[in-house]
Amino acid sequence: MQLIATVLIYALYALIILILVRVVFSYISPYPNNAVYKFVFQVTEPILGPVRRRLPPVSGIDLSPLVVTLAAYFVIAAIRNLAGA
Repeated sequence: MQLIATVLIYALYALIILILVRVVFSYISPYPNNAVYKFVFQVTEPILGPVRRRLPPVSGIDLSPLVVTLAAYFVIAAIRNLAGA
């Protein structure tokens, strides 16, 4: 059980890092055919897309990365709590 919890936690941290990279890319606007940009977009869009459709932009700002990141941190805390008990 501990191994599964550790793998899930590391996967969630990797997702958070990819979301942060995507946010940085949204500010610097790399060339769309960039391999790193394409990879980050393909990995994060299935997670951010449904949240973006349900959550309207606030003053033109997309809050879906923030919502998914916070949810990932809550899931990490829940996994740690369950695995530690």
